Amino acid sequence: MALFYQHNINQTTRLAIWRIEEPEEFFLSSVSLHQDVTHPYKRLQHLAGRYLLPVLFDDFPLEEILVADTRKPYLPGEKYHFSISHCGNYAAAIASSTNRVGIDIELVTPRIERISPKFLSEEEKAYLAQWELFDQLQLEMTTVIWSAKEAVYKWYGLGGLDFKTHMQLSGPLKYNSNQWMEIPFRFNLGQTIEVQLEAKIFEPLVMAYLVT
Repeated sequence: MALFYQHNINQTTRLAIWRIEEPEEFFLSSVSLHQDVTHPYKRLQHLAGRYLLPVLFDDFPLEEILVADTRKPYLPGEKYHFSISHCGNYAAAIASSTNRVGIDIELVTPRIERISPKFLSEEEKAYLAQWELFDQLQLEMTTVIWSAKEAVYKWYGLGGLDFKTHMQLSGPLKYNSNQWMEIPFRFNLGQTIEVQLEAKIFEPLVMAYLVT
């Protein structure tokens, strides 16, 4: 069993990260492949993400999962709100019986520098500039902001968001003694909603999640 990390946020909301070390048959013994995922690597990630849900809550009804037109998986009747993410050999899931949720994990790689113009506002670029003399730290913090925006995107669930304008960092990140970061965000799509995400830097990835 390759449970990389688990966190009980409160009595009704939990998350976990799985390091994928098992063959596909391991997951298929517990999880049905509900959609036509043909690439073996993507299929393994898909299965691992769903496998995590009953690890979080043993009564999670995997067989009831549907996928919306926006590609967001959901449960009719919403016994649980949930979100899944995967990157590399890792899968993550968050589930809650009471709150809307979103989660994202990202590997920390130089690729983030190439795609950063697509998601960073000018204010966010200025904020990240304070770490320009510390290459690895700046890389990690840029990845944290990207991961946070992906988590907001999944939390929203309806697609059609501009990562530069519809969701923006609204204040400095607060780094707590327990190594969790608090990230204030402004979600603006018709009306402005202030939300706060939590994030953590692992090795070799970062994770961000949102609960409202």
